[in-house]
Amino acid sequence: MTDLLQISPAIAERFPTYRGLVLRATGLTNGPSTDRSRAVLREAELQVRQMFANTPPAEHPHLAAWQDAFRAFGVKPKKMMNSAEALITRVMKGGELPAINCLADVYNAVSVRFVVPCGGEDLAQVVGLVTLKVADGTELFETNKDGVPFTDHPAVGEVVWADEAGVTCRAWNWRQGTRTRLTDDTTEAYFLFDALPPMTAEELEGAGNTLEMLLAELSPGCQITRVRLGDWAT
Repeated sequence: MTDLLQISPAIAERFPTYRGLVLRATGLTNGPSTDRSRAVLREAELQVRQMFANTPPAEHPHLAAWQDAFRAFGVKPKKMMNSAEALITRVMKGGELPAINCLADVYNAVSVRFVVPCGGEDLAQVVGLVTLKVADGTELFETNKDGVPFTDHPAVGEVVWADEAGVTCRAWNWRQGTRTRLTDDTTEAYFLFDALPPMTAEELEGAGNTLEMLLAELSPGCQITRVRLGDWAT
């Protein structure tokens, strides 16, 4: 547990090998995508195409581990794909990584380069502690449907990240809510990497190091602290 994120006992028991890496950042500068952030996306796409030239994304060991985890809490991974696999699949089908804003661009690029789900949340919009928990189905999830704001709910038994106001990310790392997403005005945020074996602690730290370097490039003078969640002993 930290002063910001925690793992519920039920999740710790059911998924004892989970580890999360959190980069908490203040003094950020965000804004619309730039030539630099788009270049980071294009570089990541090139790496993805090389990495998966002969192997379907679904067969990557880390993505396969997430598919098993999703099935364990009742989600069909082909219907609700973890965020890293969804982005990688998009690229391998001939698409591009979406240019959203500078901060979102770089964390998505790092996510696919290291094949690890990653999300970013605006700390100014987070209410209280954020907990990895089993949903009871009453939690609010603010999203968009057909282009307009829509309030949904997770399924009973679904694993979610949720603060005291509602769900911040459904199906562990499938889809982030709109309430806490990063905007052009974001100045403080946390970036969360979700990992399962066979991804090692060293590989996860490498992803964090790369994102920290890019954040420092985009926001000179920003302050970043690192928090580790879950099983870092093995």
